[in-house]
Amino acid sequence: MDDAPRTPAAPGPLASFARFVALGGGVGLLSSGAVTLLAEQLPWALANALITVVSTLLCTELHARFTFGSGRHAGWRRHWQSAGSAAAAYGVTCAAMFVLHLVQSSPGMLTEQVVYLSASGLAGLARFLLLRLYVFAGGRTRTTANGSWQLRRLQGMLEAPAAVGASPQRQFALASP
Repeated sequence: MDDAPRTPAAPGPLASFARFVALGGGVGLLSSGAVTLLAEQLPWALANALITVVSTLLCTELHARFTFGSGRHAGWRRHWQSAGSAAAAYGVTCAAMFVLHLVQSSPGMLTEQVVYLSASGLAGLARFLLLRLYVFAGGRTRTTANGSWQLRRLQGMLEAPAAVGASPQRQFALASP
């Protein structure tokens, strides 16, 4: 019997995406309102920058603990990597708002929110892929990291002949790093 401590399995891509949308989207909605309120006191770009920093720190922790299944603190390396994708998202939201104000000199708050949230949603989808495939991929086993379905298939092929009663052969274990 194996007494080695086991870490919880990382959620699959659909479960991770659902958690990413729920946690990141929830923080994003709160951030949207906070940017609007803070922009009454500061220039919009500065308000967006401050809220982006705070929401990125919060989301990176939430994603490390819940979305991608590590169950522990994100650490500085992951925070810095996540900050890079957040900087790109910040650029996307600023560009979207800049274009909106070029097209419409005085858009209403509802129009601004629709444009901001749409840009944030597109940037969020790109962030999910980056975080899942690169930033938090190290916490998963080799058979699931980076979409390496070939290793799982190879392991199944090696085990299949023994299951059907073929000649005994040596079983190879694909160990995780």
